[in-house]
Amino acid sequence: MDTGTHLVMGIGLGALATLDPVVASSSITAQAVMIGTIVGSQAPDIDTILKMRNNAVYIRNHRGITHSIPAVILWPLLITSIISAIMPLADVWHVWMWTFLAVFLHVFVDIFNAYGTQALRPLTSKWIALGVINTFDPFIFGLHVAGIILWAFGADPGITFVVVYCVIAVYYIMRFKEQRNIKATIKGAIPNTWKIILSPTVRYHKWRVAVITDQKYLVGTCINGAVTIVDEFKRIPIPENPVLEAAKHDVNLSAFLSFSPVYRFEISEAGGFHEVKFIDLRYRSNGYYPFVAVVHLDEELQIINSYTGWIFSEDKLKKKLNMITN
Repeated sequence: MDTGTHLVMGIGLGALATLDPVVASSSITAQAVMIGTIVGSQAPDIDTILKMRNNAVYIRNHRGITHSIPAVILWPLLITSIISAIMPLADVWHVWMWTFLAVFLHVFVDIFNAYGTQALRPLTSKWIALGVINTFDPFIFGLHVAGIILWAFGADPGITFVVVYCVIAVYYIMRFKEQRNIKATIKGAIPNTWKIILSPTVRYHKWRVAVITDQKYLVGTCINGAVTIVDEFKRIPIPENPVLEAAKHDVNLSAFLSFSPVYRFEISEAGGFHEVKFIDLRYRSNGYYPFVAVVHLDEELQIINSYTGWIFSEDKLKKKLNMITN
């Protein structure tokens, strides 16, 4: 989820904690728990600072080790230790318990996005991405904000957020049901379907669709249950090509390939250099595929420059590559 949603979820958990008799009976513990749930709800995303290095490092590592099993155990211990040092009168066990819940919930809800997490590291480095909730979901965010407003106007915080989370649980079930129905529709309409990747959008009944068959990649949308295929590409295995083999050593392309499950590629030559371009097919928007990896190589197959990330026009991509070169 996005930072704003994780923040309001942290506040919501702090409100829910008022149902805990120990928290309710101690203002110091209640304050410490609220700090713990807010910080815990944000802590796993500390790896966002990797963007300051480059996109390749960020793509390869974001929602990786900071969302892993050891991290879910260590974050609450670290946060609780700091809070206890500042607020020694707070009940340590209950601060840890609610902080742990905040960290766990952060990682748990992230697996429902199309981006996913490596939540089972070190058991497996596989990305878990269920693809039923958009990274920013207006309904989930708005429901939390409504609960916070009701609390501010005097509603019981614990009961308010019990209701909020019950409604959200039903909402998740509805999203899974809709996803299942869309996949059934696609399988019935498209023969030899091998894999279906659905990416939810901010609009409740609008999904991005990427389908892999035995021969093609199909890209489209699903709006109100109606699936429309807008692009199709022949499914071509990556050939044993010296240009491609050289490009694979680039850190940006390597990061892209470690993350993207469905893509097409282009190889071209112009202006005395080779261009290798990989295009993720999951995120088509306004007729454009914004998530790409591009590598330029000279005639000796030495890498000149490269880029991976989100680009919404060819002109901006060229500027990025020129900036890297210069």
